[in-house]
Amino acid sequence: MVSTIDLLPNVSYGMLNQATNGFSQGNLFGSDSFGSVYKGVLHPKETLIAVKVLNLQHKAASNSFMAECNVLRNIRHRNLVKILTCSSSMDYAGNQFKALVFEFMTNGSLDLWLHPEIDNENQSRDLSLLRRLNVAIDVASALNYLHNHSVPPIIHCDLKPSNVLLDNDMVAHVSDFGLARLLSTDDSSQKQTSTIGIKGSSGYATPGIVFQILFKF
Repeated sequence: MVSTIDLLPNVSYGMLNQATNGFSQGNLFGSDSFGSVYKGVLHPKETLIAVKVLNLQHKAASNSFMAECNVLRNIRHRNLVKILTCSSSMDYAGNQFKALVFEFMTNGSLDLWLHPEIDNENQSRDLSLLRRLNVAIDVASALNYLHNHSVPPIIHCDLKPSNVLLDNDMVAHVSDFGLARLLSTDDSSQKQTSTIGIKGSSGYATPGIVFQILFKF
């Protein structure tokens, strides 16, 4: 399989370092064991971006990077996060650097709306039942596309509220395909075995996320 790095326009470490103000804590948007996500502005077009920097100390991070690249290079849907470019280079210290660059979702993750920070006085987030229903429909639409209209079919494997992002119009976009699986359309045995076992975060396998969206008050 041809590497996605050869198919997408590449950006340098320096460009992303500048865009995120040196990957500053003030621009840190979230993190997990696989890496950290930073908000940034990519010059010269002043494009608002989210930069997912892989933690290459984690033994599975490189595989996660390639898995996400291979999934996102061929899929397009209004309810999937859009990848803009990627970076595979060296940082200023000569260390290997890998990052994915996405369009920035101004309203953050669904998780932040379902579990607002009580100590944040400026946070006034509320999801009405109608808005929750719309988000659930958006997520279902994304999954329908991945399972039934993508070639090959794609299984997300880690669908949870923190991986559902909301844009300026509160339209939901499914993100984080680091654990996703591509299923062969020609080999039925692979289809059957690819989904054996539970991957990703426990408690969020579908339809668990639907209950989270609709019934978390």
